[in-house]
Amino acid sequence: MKPPEEESRFMQIQFFADSSKAHDVLILPVLSGQSFGAGGREKDKAASSRFFTILSKNPDFKAERGQTLLVDLTDDAVPYRAVLYVGLGDGGSLSNAQIEEIAGKAYAAAKKEHKSAAILACDLTAKASECGEAAACFANAMRLRSYSFTKYKTKNPDPKGLEAIAVLCGEGLKSAQAAYKPMESVTNGVIDARNLVSEPPNVINPVTYAKLVKNLFKGLDVKIKVLDDKKMAKMGMEAIVAVGKGSATPSRMVLIEYNGLGKASKTPSVAFVGKGVTFDTGGISIKPAAGMEDMKFDMAGSAAVVGAMKALAGRGARVHAVGAIGLAENLLSERSYRPSDILKSYSGQTIEVMNTDAEGRLVLADTLTYVQREYKPKTVIDLATLTGAMMVALGHEFAGTFATGKELYDALERAGTAVDEDVWRMPLHKEFDKQIASPIADMRNLGASRYAGACTAAAFLQRFIEGDTEWAHIDIAGTAWIKADKNVVPKGATGFGVRLLDRFVRDRYES
Repeated sequence: MKPPEEESRFMQIQFFADSSKAHDVLILPVLSGQSFGAGGREKDKAASSRFFTILSKNPDFKAERGQTLLVDLTDDAVPYRAVLYVGLGDGGSLSNAQIEEIAGKAYAAAKKEHKSAAILACDLTAKASECGEAAACFANAMRLRSYSFTKYKTKNPDPKGLEAIAVLCGEGLKSAQAAYKPMESVTNGVIDARNLVSEPPNVINPVTYAKLVKNLFKGLDVKIKVLDDKKMAKMGMEAIVAVGKGSATPSRMVLIEYNGLGKASKTPSVAFVGKGVTFDTGGISIKPAAGMEDMKFDMAGSAAVVGAMKALAGRGARVHAVGAIGLAENLLSERSYRPSDILKSYSGQTIEVMNTDAEGRLVLADTLTYVQREYKPKTVIDLATLTGAMMVALGHEFAGTFATGKELYDALERAGTAVDEDVWRMPLHKEFDKQIASPIADMRNLGASRYAGACTAAAFLQRFIEGDTEWAHIDIAGTAWIKADKNVVPKGATGFGVRLLDRFVRDRYES
């Protein structure tokens, strides 16, 4: 199976010191008080003050950070059809997240009528030493924002959208090109994750998904191992195998190992584990029909892990890491597992099934155990669209995060803040663990009441964390798919988790 088409990689991004080539729109950064930076002043002078004259006739444009003003140009002496003014605010040093906000809003304004743009990136910062990083960040943000999944549209797939960006960097050209290269690799991972989640379930199932992963990593220095359902059943993984029994496409587990430290490292420092339920009907405990189409993205945790591993390998991260994804399709048939079944997990612990729609934790249970015993990482982080309860608690703004230690949570929170993928700490507590006690097995797969569903789910997963392994569980149910555009995330699949995990690795293992 071929990888999904890279729907937004068509955007051509090129870096120049300056360019006289004609573009549809010039993106011109403006400081509070309607003042230009050095690049803007030079462009304005060359255009006989046309740009400032236009701006002065629009007093409502205050150049607040992220504010935009698009004006058509009719003067043939200017090699642009329009100018887009973007506000920088008071001119203080902008963080990458703030530059991304500005870039996202600039893209949304420019794409409506235009196909190409030039950005005076040298004016994004007052410090020449920061120009390259700022320019690269702006370009990368526009690429993230430009994503669309139109693979299956046969008519008018997306007639609007920027196709080419010229990033004008002045003396910061070489530093911008160098800064952009690793950003591009991470964005490739985000796009792969978004594509995987966007694909329909008649294309992505556990068997095709496992094959697809191999194709996605061709040319990269990774080791990939696939466990099929027969192998997992023989090993005693009744939990993940049971979830997939109702489907004609049986369960799979895929392991992706990347060692950026070479022979000096024998054991991964960190493992990322993703839930990959490629479609979730709820099984015998069937879901309501309304909204069931959304259940194709119940594999978003696994997509984030695939994307993160692609990012690390693509940019040559200095870390030894492993990604593990548990894949299953939760359908109904005469083979489906049932409420009241008792399953023996790979860990040896037994699970009483109370609800077949609490299947993701079963998939994760065996995957968590396998990755710990096979690779012995010091730290394990899992991502899953695990509970509706988390969406009720935190909506689409935060991913609820449970962690066994403050240092690990703080590292994830800092990483999330830096890339605008925010997490919020949730409690691990013995009282939640009591709620999954079973009178006839080691545990049940659902809490004793309808309350604190995300917390009892985390308590269930914690029972599969062995020894002193450091662990965090990130419930991305509310952040994996959105229905309204955000700064660098168009509506639909977000790829949430890829940038978070990549930044976590940078900060913790490479700094």
